[in-house]
Amino acid sequence: MSDPRPTASPARFSPLHDVHVAAGASFTDFAGWQMPVRYSSDLAEHRAVRTAAGLFDLSHMAEVSVTGPDAGAFLDYALAGKLSAIALLQAKYSLLLNERGGVIDDLVVYRTGEHEFLVVANAGNRDAAVQALTERAAAFEAVTVEDISDRVALIAVQGPASRAILEATEGLETTDPLSSVRYYRTTGATFGGGTVLIARTGYTGEDGFELYVDAPDASALWAALAAAGQDHGLIPAGLAARDTLRLEAGMPLYGHELGPDTFPAQAGLGRVVALGKEGDFVGRQASEHGPDPAARVLVGLTAEGRRAGREGYPVYATADAEAVFDALEGMVEPAGIITSGALSPTLGHPIAMAYVDPSLSAVGTRLFVDVRGTRIPATVVTLPFYRRAAV
Repeated sequence: MSDPRPTASPARFSPLHDVHVAAGASFTDFAGWQMPVRYSSDLAEHRAVRTAAGLFDLSHMAEVSVTGPDAGAFLDYALAGKLSAIALLQAKYSLLLNERGGVIDDLVVYRTGEHEFLVVANAGNRDAAVQALTERAAAFEAVTVEDISDRVALIAVQGPASRAILEATEGLETTDPLSSVRYYRTTGATFGGGTVLIARTGYTGEDGFELYVDAPDASALWAALAAAGQDHGLIPAGLAARDTLRLEAGMPLYGHELGPDTFPAQAGLGRVVALGKEGDFVGRQASEHGPDPAARVLVGLTAEGRRAGREGYPVYATADAEAVFDALEGMVEPAGIITSGALSPTLGHPIAMAYVDPSLSAVGTRLFVDVRGTRIPATVVTLPFYRRAAV
């Protein structure tokens, strides 16, 4: 008789796992992957990215190849944006919606050829994204959807010194000078006899590059980047620093700011949904209708002191924790909830993103975050919290 107890799925490991172990990394489970959460300290790694550069392993991300004469038309139908219009070697942020207009995943799409695209999804949504894209491709004859995640490693160099580091990396030969590659554009490269796609994209709020490389070449490329970065202040950085960096940059994280019941407009991403494009796309009807006018919307919050609101902490419109009843309304419910929050390493004060009632979403509105029983005053601000200086 078989054992009725569920069997845990085996852990997945990056092609760079042994490199991280040798570097003394601490690991965490992320969507079934054992990924480095830190190497030294979260603060040191965060500050390195803001002042010099950080080296990230993002090989847990999912890569999906979409090819064929119908590839552009297919992506216009499958995703919220108009992907057929992006230029060769351009990247575009987009959303994979369900029929209700909610978010299955947020993605970056690269056009790598006339009829070739690379779709990059979040690690935790790999199966959902691949399934949705595969099912939606059934309506198109001349398109192929292939999950190539296991063949690709992804390394990111983020920070003001990132370009100089890549330019100094021995064995990395780029098709175009990196100085000519604009934000959300890509170029080809070679390394160790293999090919690399270099994208000037990132998730930290800094200038930086993401390198898609054949998995067998990942360790050698990581070592070459690390060697080139020694004179530029480059250090390896883990997922903890990546999270505080993206929070400062006001970038949403799936499962926190985005989810299957979240309309993009609630998260400030209404512009990503191309309602003006021709033809149907999955989620169009629901997107045209939009969320309930009373649905909560995403805002940025800043506070003074050192006590930061964290995910799940309630937000109130009043500072009086004793005023839990209203004579007419009964129990006073929270006016919102924190989705991501931290003490900002760069700014030195608490920051958070929260969904709040729309009547309380105007910039300058005074709210109160319940931090373990104490209501901390906070102010609604414009996102992002941090923006790098123009160069």
